[in-house]
Amino acid sequence: MKQRTILDELKKKQQSQFGRIVVLTGARQTGKTTIARHCFNDYTYLAVDDVIKSRGFINLTAEQWATIYPQAVLDEIQCEPQLLHSIKATYDQFSDTRYVLLGSSQFLLLEKIRESLAGRCVIFEIYPLTFPELLSNDINEKIKYSSFFVDFINGNQKKSDILPSFVLDSNYANKKSAYDFYLRFGGYPALTNPNLTDMEREEWLDMYVRTFLERDIRDLVAFRDLMPFVKLQQYIAHTTGGLVNFSTIAKETAVSMPTVQRYVRYFSISYQSITLPAWVANPLKKLVRAPKIHFLDTGVLRAVLQKHKSMLTGGEFESAMVAEIYKQIKTYRLPLTCYHLRTQDGREIDLLLEAADYFIAIEIKKSEHIDHRDIAHLKDLQNILTKPIKHAFVLSNDVEVKHFGENITAMHAAAFLS
Repeated sequence: MKQRTILDELKKKQQSQFGRIVVLTGARQTGKTTIARHCFNDYTYLAVDDVIKSRGFINLTAEQWATIYPQAVLDEIQCEPQLLHSIKATYDQFSDTRYVLLGSSQFLLLEKIRESLAGRCVIFEIYPLTFPELLSNDINEKIKYSSFFVDFINGNQKKSDILPSFVLDSNYANKKSAYDFYLRFGGYPALTNPNLTDMEREEWLDMYVRTFLERDIRDLVAFRDLMPFVKLQQYIAHTTGGLVNFSTIAKETAVSMPTVQRYVRYFSISYQSITLPAWVANPLKKLVRAPKIHFLDTGVLRAVLQKHKSMLTGGEFESAMVAEIYKQIKTYRLPLTCYHLRTQDGREIDLLLEAADYFIAIEIKKSEHIDHRDIAHLKDLQNILTKPIKHAFVLSNDVEVKHFGENITAMHAAAFLS
């Protein structure tokens, strides 16, 4: 198991009075069960998706829960959401009980938690591995990795700390290897097993896509016919990183516009995609309001498109970078909100990160050579925004660092994110 950033925070919560009910949610196979068993190894593990055993769990009273299972991990809790009422009653009546709830359906799990456990639980979302986690060797490794991006946001990195070239980084080989792995296979923990062949990793991803369609989506809604959803999945994969036009998607997939909107939401709440809203907070500027959709994992995207070995397109590369930044923001709990920005005359910022008192603008280019033309949309951006720009970055495959004035820096994506 790779080192997971969330482990330290979970261990703190384990000892806290406010951590009596911990919820871990996220896509299937992101490591929720492994993390829970590592951090809460003295808790009883209960598989709620075991149909036979779950019937017994449902019939337990609060007193029986407190006596038989005073500390337990309940895996796949969304399969029996009525158990949340039992956990709530046990929590309220017995102050020494503690539970960890795992679920791979954000919709079913979090909707029921808002109803039943509001104010009683702490929620953690588990994502595929970030670059710093990919660089780790073992869950017990003492070295803690964080990216330039995370350190920059936390005030631990400055522009002057950036090396003039990515190849001068003392850990260049490992970072480049992790970067290449991520672009081909994504970040699901199972794929980092060194005993797997590349073909086996591709087969795993193909199976993951089938399992998502056959099980996870059916957890969300009782589809009679999966084909319309499959069509939309293919469409989103082919247009990842593009603006969302629900009317166009409806025509292309022969599905009604309300159904398209509902299905797009399913992709987001099942942790398969990111819906990136447009930043439109300046009423004096003509700004495009359509959101963008990005696939959350590059390996899964390749599996959907059946292009395991092909080069990524510009849109696919953009999605890979946006997804990694999004994962790091969520994993490290950075106080940033993600947007994209586009003016009606065609000016575009791929990723706009908003903090309480500043913005960070990020342009993403697949190119191996960056020059002044690639920063055109970043110039005079302050005239549109309503807060100061702390810094603007261009992320690409150019190993050389380039500074365009005081506030714009172009650097290799792997150097920025690892």
